[in-house]
Amino acid sequence: MKRALSLFLLLFAFWLLLSGHYDFWLIGLGLISSASAVFLARRMGIVDAEGLPLDLVPGLLRYAPWLFGTVIRANFDVARRILHPRLPITPMVIRVPAEQRTAPGRVSYANSITLTPGTISLEVSDDEIEVHALSVDAAEDLQSGEMGRRVVALEAH
Repeated sequence: MKRALSLFLLLFAFWLLLSGHYDFWLIGLGLISSASAVFLARRMGIVDAEGLPLDLVPGLLRYAPWLFGTVIRANFDVARRILHPRLPITPMVIRVPAEQRTAPGRVSYANSITLTPGTISLEVSDDEIEVHALSVDAAEDLQSGEMGRRVVALEAH
């Protein structure tokens, strides 16, 4: 029940944020829409720890600012490589270990890699992620394991 209520509150808050309209009729429609979505999700059996990993929220508050900084730095690196033709672009496919304990943890790691400019997750398995990297620097950053360790810490309760 706790997860269903959390899902309802998240959906309704997201609906309010995207709607931007706060009159009685539209708020009522948002409440009905959010409640209907939660009802259907419960009937489908997807309101569980994997579908709504609430235990990741405290770690996410620590991880998100670090990831944001990493994305900004990678944006500047990719822009520099595009604007300065002498900087090497050496595309390569590498494999990085996925030491996360849970499926949401591995998905978070793979998504973090893809969100970072210059790298894209190609395939996720139980113990590693195949990644396309734009440059040697991007590949070395991933192979250092810093992002992976931070996602493991995100999973820790």
